[in-house]
Amino acid sequence: MKLYWSPNTRSTRALWLMEEAGLPYERVKLDLAAGEHKRPAFLAVNPMGKVPALENGAAKVAESAALCAYVADLAPASGLAPPIGDPDRGRFLHWLFFSAGCIEPAYMQKAMGWTIDRPSLAGWGGYEAVMDVLDAAVAPGPWLLGDRFTAADVMVGTDLHFGVRLFKFVESRPNFEAYIDRCEARPAFQRAAAINAAGV
Repeated sequence: MKLYWSPNTRSTRALWLMEEAGLPYERVKLDLAAGEHKRPAFLAVNPMGKVPALENGAAKVAESAALCAYVADLAPASGLAPPIGDPDRGRFLHWLFFSAGCIEPAYMQKAMGWTIDRPSLAGWGGYEAVMDVLDAAVAPGPWLLGDRFTAADVMVGTDLHFGVRLFKFVESRPNFEAYIDRCEARPAFQRAAAINAAGV
Protein backbone atom coordinates (compact mmCIF):
# COMPACT_ATOMS: atom_id res chain seq x y z
CA MET A 1 0.00 0.00 0.00
CA LYS A 2 1.13 3.54 -0.72
CA LEU A 3 0.22 6.26 1.75
CA TYR A 4 0.42 9.73 0.24
CA TRP A 5 1.12 12.22 2.98
CA SER A 6 2.72 15.50 3.95
CA PRO A 7 4.08 16.52 7.37
CA ASN A 8 1.95 18.61 9.73
CA THR A 9 -1.32 17.95 7.92
CA ARG A 10 -4.28 15.66 8.43
CA SER A 11 -1.88 12.94 7.31
CA THR A 12 -1.04 12.60 11.00
CA ARG A 13 -4.24 10.58 11.33
CA ALA A 14 -3.23 8.20 8.57
CA LEU A 15 0.30 7.72 9.90
CA TRP A 16 -1.06 6.84 13.34
CA LEU A 17 -3.64 4.52 11.80
CA MET A 18 -1.09 2.68 9.69
CA GLU A 19 1.20 2.25 12.67
CA GLU A 20 -1.70 0.85 14.72
CA ALA A 21 -2.79 -1.49 11.91
CA GLY A 22 0.62 -3.06 11.53
CA LEU A 23 0.25 -3.54 7.78
CA PRO A 24 3.24 -2.97 5.50
CA TYR A 25 3.02 0.34 3.68
CA GLU A 26 5.14 2.76 1.70
CA ARG A 27 5.08 6.44 2.52
CA VAL A 28 5.00 8.78 -0.48
CA LYS A 29 5.62 12.31 0.75
CA LEU A 30 4.12 15.10 -1.34
CA ASP A 31 5.59 18.59 -1.36
CA LEU A 32 2.48 20.75 -1.06
CA ALA A 33 4.45 23.97 -1.55
CA ALA A 34 5.65 22.63 -4.91
CA GLY A 35 2.11 21.68 -5.90
CA GLU A 36 2.76 17.94 -6.08
CA HIS A 37 -0.74 17.31 -4.71
CA LYS A 38 -2.23 18.97 -7.81
CA ARG A 39 -0.40 16.84 -10.38
CA PRO A 40 -2.46 14.46 -12.53
CA ALA A 41 -0.84 11.33 -11.07
CA PHE A 42 -2.00 12.21 -7.57
CA LEU A 43 -5.36 13.60 -8.67
CA ALA A 44 -6.06 10.12 -10.04
CA VAL A 45 -5.82 8.90 -6.45
CA ASN A 46 -7.65 11.82 -4.84
CA PRO A 47 -9.44 14.21 -7.22
CA MET A 48 -9.61 16.78 -4.40
CA GLY A 49 -5.82 16.95 -4.32
CA LYS A 50 -5.66 16.51 -0.54
CA VAL A 51 -3.62 14.31 1.74
CA PRO A 52 -3.82 11.75 3.15
CA ALA A 53 -4.75 9.28 0.45
CA LEU A 54 -4.08 5.59 0.03
CA GLU A 55 -3.44 3.44 -3.01
CA ASN A 56 -3.67 -0.32 -2.65
CA GLY A 57 -3.38 -1.88 -6.08
CA ALA A 58 -6.51 -0.86 -7.95
CA ALA A 59 -8.11 0.51 -4.77
CA LYS A 60 -7.81 4.23 -4.16
CA VAL A 61 -9.09 5.75 -0.93
CA ALA A 62 -9.17 9.34 0.25
CA GLU A 63 -10.92 11.20 3.07
CA SER A 64 -9.56 10.33 6.49
CA ALA A 65 -12.61 8.53 7.87
CA ALA A 66 -12.94 6.40 4.74
CA LEU A 67 -9.24 5.62 4.88
CA CYS A 68 -9.57 4.61 8.54
CA ALA A 69 -12.54 2.35 7.81
CA TYR A 70 -10.80 0.76 4.83
CA VAL A 71 -7.54 -0.01 6.62
CA ALA A 72 -9.24 -1.13 9.83
CA ASP A 73 -11.28 -3.67 7.87
CA LEU A 74 -8.14 -4.84 6.04
CA ALA A 75 -6.45 -5.55 9.37
CA PRO A 76 -9.04 -7.39 11.48
CA ALA A 77 -6.38 -8.73 13.85
CA SER A 78 -5.59 -5.15 14.89
CA GLY A 79 -9.05 -4.75 16.44
CA LEU A 80 -9.33 -1.27 14.94
CA ALA A 81 -12.91 -1.88 13.78
CA PRO A 82 -15.66 -4.01 15.25
CA PRO A 83 -16.68 -6.51 12.56
CA ILE A 84 -20.00 -6.30 10.73
CA GLY A 85 -22.62 -7.80 13.00
CA ASP A 86 -20.90 -6.68 16.20
CA PRO A 87 -23.21 -4.41 18.22
CA ASP A 88 -20.37 -1.92 18.64
CA ARG A 89 -20.06 -1.47 14.86
CA GLY A 90 -22.77 1.19 14.73
CA ARG A 91 -21.27 3.35 17.45
CA PHE A 92 -17.81 2.87 15.92
CA LEU A 93 -19.07 4.26 12.59
CA HIS A 94 -20.85 7.06 14.42
CA TRP A 95 -17.63 8.33 16.04
CA LEU A 96 -15.53 7.63 12.97
CA PHE A 97 -17.64 9.99 10.86
CA PHE A 98 -18.36 12.44 13.69
CA SER A 99 -14.89 13.87 13.07
CA ALA A 100 -15.52 15.16 9.54
CA GLY A 101 -19.25 15.70 10.02
CA CYS A 102 -19.18 17.60 13.30
CA ILE A 103 -15.73 18.28 14.77
CA GLU A 104 -14.13 19.84 11.70
CA PRO A 105 -17.04 22.20 10.93
CA ALA A 106 -17.21 23.12 14.61
CA TYR A 107 -13.51 23.96 14.53
CA MET A 108 -14.07 26.14 11.45
CA GLN A 109 -16.95 27.88 13.21
CA LYS A 110 -14.69 28.64 16.15
CA ALA A 111 -11.69 29.69 14.03
CA MET A 112 -13.73 31.91 11.70
CA GLY A 113 -15.99 33.39 14.37
CA TRP A 114 -19.17 32.20 12.71
CA THR A 115 -22.40 32.89 14.58
CA ILE A 116 -24.94 30.11 14.26
CA ASP A 117 -28.33 31.71 14.87
CA ARG A 118 -30.26 28.54 14.07
CA PRO A 119 -28.18 25.51 15.18
CA SER A 120 -30.76 23.15 13.71
CA LEU A 121 -29.72 24.32 10.23
CA ALA A 122 -26.04 23.56 10.85
CA GLY A 123 -25.30 19.89 10.26
CA TRP A 124 -22.86 19.90 13.18
CA GLY A 125 -25.24 21.68 15.56
CA GLY A 126 -22.78 24.32 16.77
CA TYR A 127 -19.36 24.45 18.40
CA GLU A 128 -20.45 24.24 22.03
CA ALA A 129 -22.78 21.33 21.36
CA VAL A 130 -19.99 19.39 19.65
CA MET A 131 -17.55 20.08 22.50
CA ASP A 132 -20.11 19.02 25.12
CA VAL A 133 -20.89 15.80 23.26
CA LEU A 134 -17.17 15.04 22.92
CA ASP A 135 -16.59 15.75 26.60
CA ALA A 136 -19.31 13.29 27.58
CA ALA A 137 -18.04 10.70 25.07
CA VAL A 138 -14.46 10.59 26.33
CA ALA A 139 -15.29 10.97 30.03
CA PRO A 140 -15.93 7.29 30.87
CA GLY A 141 -12.71 6.21 29.14
CA PRO A 142 -10.43 4.87 28.33
CA TRP A 143 -11.70 4.93 24.71
CA LEU A 144 -14.83 5.89 22.79
CA LEU A 145 -16.00 2.26 22.90
CA GLY A 146 -14.93 1.69 26.49
CA ASP A 147 -11.97 -0.68 26.77
CA ARG A 148 -11.88 -1.12 23.00
CA PHE A 149 -9.47 1.17 21.12
CA THR A 150 -10.55 1.64 17.48
CA ALA A 151 -9.86 3.74 14.41
CA ALA A 152 -12.54 6.12 15.70
CA ASP A 153 -10.14 7.03 18.49
CA VAL A 154 -7.52 7.76 15.84
CA MET A 155 -9.87 10.27 14.21
CA VAL A 156 -11.23 11.92 17.36
CA GLY A 157 -7.94 11.69 19.23
CA THR A 158 -6.09 13.43 16.42
CA ASP A 159 -8.73 16.16 16.27
CA LEU A 160 -8.48 16.85 20.00
CA HIS A 161 -4.67 16.66 19.92
CA PHE A 162 -4.60 19.34 17.20
CA GLY A 163 -7.36 21.51 18.66
CA VAL A 164 -6.34 21.45 22.32
CA ARG A 165 -2.59 20.85 22.30
CA LEU A 166 -1.16 22.11 19.01
CA PHE A 167 -3.35 25.00 17.85
CA LYS A 168 -4.82 25.70 21.31
CA PHE A 169 -8.10 27.12 20.06
CA VAL A 170 -10.18 24.48 21.81
CA GLU A 171 -10.61 25.22 25.50
CA SER A 172 -8.93 22.64 27.67
CA ARG A 173 -11.22 20.38 29.68
CA PRO A 174 -10.09 17.70 32.16
CA ASN A 175 -11.71 14.91 30.15
CA PHE A 176 -10.06 16.11 26.95
CA GLU A 177 -6.65 16.28 28.60
CA ALA A 178 -6.94 12.78 30.06
CA TYR A 179 -8.10 11.32 26.73
CA ILE A 180 -5.34 13.06 24.75
CA ASP A 181 -2.78 11.82 27.28
CA ARG A 182 -3.98 8.24 26.70
CA CYS A 183 -3.79 8.70 22.93
CA GLU A 184 -0.32 10.22 23.03
CA ALA A 185 0.93 7.39 25.26
CA ARG A 186 0.21 4.78 22.61
CA PRO A 187 3.40 3.49 20.94
CA ALA A 188 1.82 3.78 17.48
CA PHE A 189 0.98 7.44 18.11
CA GLN A 190 4.56 8.07 19.18
CA ARG A 191 5.94 6.35 16.08
CA ALA A 192 3.65 8.42 13.86
CA ALA A 193 4.69 11.61 15.65
CA ALA A 194 8.34 10.74 15.09
CA ILE A 195 7.72 10.10 11.38
CA ASN A 196 5.86 13.40 11.10
CA ALA A 197 8.62 15.29 12.91
CA ALA A 198 11.33 13.74 10.75
CA GLY A 199 9.32 14.42 7.59
CA VAL A 200 10.33 11.15 5.93
